Amino acid sequence: MTISSAVNADPAELAKFSELAHRWWDPQSEFRPLHEINPLRLQWIDQIAPLAGRSVLDIGCGGGILADSMARKDAHVLGIDLSTRALRVAQLHALEAQTPKVDYREVSAEALALEMPQAFDTVTCMEMLEHVPDPGSVVQACASLVKPGGWVFFSTLNRTPKSFLFAIVGAEYVLDLLPRGTHEYAKMIRPSELAAFTRRAGLELLHTRGMGYNPITKRYAMTDNTDVNYLFACRRPA
Repeated sequence: MTISSAVNADPAELAKFSELAHRWWDPQSEFRPLHEINPLRLQWIDQIAPLAGRSVLDIGCGGGILADSMARKDAHVLGIDLSTRALRVAQLHALEAQTPKVDYREVSAEALALEMPQAFDTVTCMEMLEHVPDPGSVVQACASLVKPGGWVFFSTLNRTPKSFLFAIVGAEYVLDLLPRGTHEYAKMIRPSELAAFTRRAGLELLHTRGMGYNPITKRYAMTDNTDVNYLFACRRPA
């Protein structure tokens, strides 16, 4: 599969998140779930591919929640996104918090793959694939950007009735965990579909985890159940 330089983005999705950009770093805002799951996904990434001293790319970084935390694990991090406003928020936060070793660029994964092939030890693409028109293209770009022997991490939403009930009806309409319209059921990706994308890109899927939310304790936890949220850890063969 060849990488296209065409921008793989949905203008409506970019506008949706741009409107909320100023609230990225408010832990009680619409981005509260991202703040609460971030320690879980950060720990998982760091356990599999230790971050200290590594070059890391965070694709679809938004306001920089994950990118910033990886930099604080002593990684050299580049966060990329196509939302100008979200990137400005990320850059401002890095200045205010004096976060070391983190930079941000407004560029697509596909364009950066043509510019910087095999440049990163680790690539992360979290909660992003379900928001683009062609997720397979992003997966291919991730595979091109990581060094041989390097790791690529994905997280997204499964397309199941349970996911519709929990991630859309429950999270957006009942519990108000997310703004209404954050996710579209048709854009959710089954693990079998994401696994096919990774195989076509030449990545080896080595670890899979689920993530769940307990409405009683109001806590997120890593689980073995991939019915709703799930994460992949893939490696590019050396």
